[in-house]
Amino acid sequence: MDLFRQVSEGSAPLAERIRPRTLEELVGQPHLLGDDKILARVVREDRVPSIIMWGPPGSGKTTIARVIAGATGAFFSPFSAVLGGVKEVRQIVADAEERTAFSGQRTILFVDEIHRFNKAQQDAFLPHVERGTIVLIGATTENPSFSVNAALLSRCRVLRLEPLGDDDLEALVQRALHDSDRGLGALGLALEPEAVRAIVAAADGDARRALTTLEIAAELARGSGTIRVDDVVQAIGRKCLLYDKAGEEHYNLASAFIKSMRGSDPDAAVYWMLRMLDAGEDPLFLMRRMLIFASEDVGNADPRALQIAVAADHAVQRLGMPEAIFALTQAATYLSVAAKSNAALRAHVAARADIEEHGALPVPLHLRNAPTSLMRTMGYGHGYKYPHDHEGGWVDETYLPESLDGHTYYEPVARGLETQISKRLSELRGARTRRGRPGKG
Repeated sequence: MDLFRQVSEGSAPLAERIRPRTLEELVGQPHLLGDDKILARVVREDRVPSIIMWGPPGSGKTTIARVIAGATGAFFSPFSAVLGGVKEVRQIVADAEERTAFSGQRTILFVDEIHRFNKAQQDAFLPHVERGTIVLIGATTENPSFSVNAALLSRCRVLRLEPLGDDDLEALVQRALHDSDRGLGALGLALEPEAVRAIVAAADGDARRALTTLEIAAELARGSGTIRVDDVVQAIGRKCLLYDKAGEEHYNLASAFIKSMRGSDPDAAVYWMLRMLDAGEDPLFLMRRMLIFASEDVGNADPRALQIAVAADHAVQRLGMPEAIFALTQAATYLSVAAKSNAALRAHVAARADIEEHGALPVPLHLRNAPTSLMRTMGYGHGYKYPHDHEGGWVDETYLPESLDGHTYYEPVARGLETQISKRLSELRGARTRRGRPGKG
């Protein structure tokens, strides 16, 4: 059996052979694996709860589950929600009960892609998790709030895994390259710094993708003794765009993307967006920028812009790449051609300046809530005019602190819907001025 295992491991893909076996070998996820963090602590204290690990492909979900089992001496029972069903789960549970009865060994049931199970199938885990027959570790790439039923979710600790950082991926690549027992060390290959960066950029936070690319590139480089960028390009099967997601080029491309949308050029916006995606940028970073842009640069000139950006953000999270590219492109093109206004930004800046200059001014008494008789006696709410009781649903009233009365922050532009907003606001502010309260800038 040992000989068979050695042959089997030797023929396994590099990503499988080099898989970390101990907590110390794991890289990334410092918010979970740091010395005082949740996973490291429960493993060290041998009190692992049932867990749902939520994260992108290649972030280490399966590896972490295996390491937990090994570190706590539990039996590791892997199970795929794609290939198995409730019948197989029942057999695993029966084996776990027998194992506990005869040897006292706990069973960790690792369910990959647990979101693939429907509600009834997920319910099959509940009694066994509650009794402690199994420790369930589920892995999912989808938000468990939507993909795991509430009853099971309430009995598990949800842990969010992040894509591996560039430094983490480089460490894994270097370890695999030089490990003579499980990695590629016996080949004696060198790795150009540019090739390392190319592998990391193409991996986009996915350890499995990085190691697979390295393994293919190493085969291509056997004759030369050095893995070069050209080998990496061939290994990934497409042109590799070198791109440091934390460096200058990241900010250059992001700036070009934003400024193209601000300049109402949808063609340039799509071009820069695809450049970033092809180089390994996180689609959610691009969505965050577009969500900000929808309010900062479009605002009330076209309120639908924010609705479309929010909908696209949900679509990107729900679909994942590559299908999410359509939602990203739809949002980028709409934001590019939408009427533009930075009035919301300017209103924020102006109001912030008054807050910093005048500090925490008191709320006028007539605007304060008065739920008790004492507060009413003190004048809270006295004199407040309810707008709906007046013609047009508007009444001349002071809503700012007294010393700021008449200050204006929001100044709509004469574009898009803000043209109408500007007209309405001018009428309201004009009525206030005619009643003897001139506006102040």
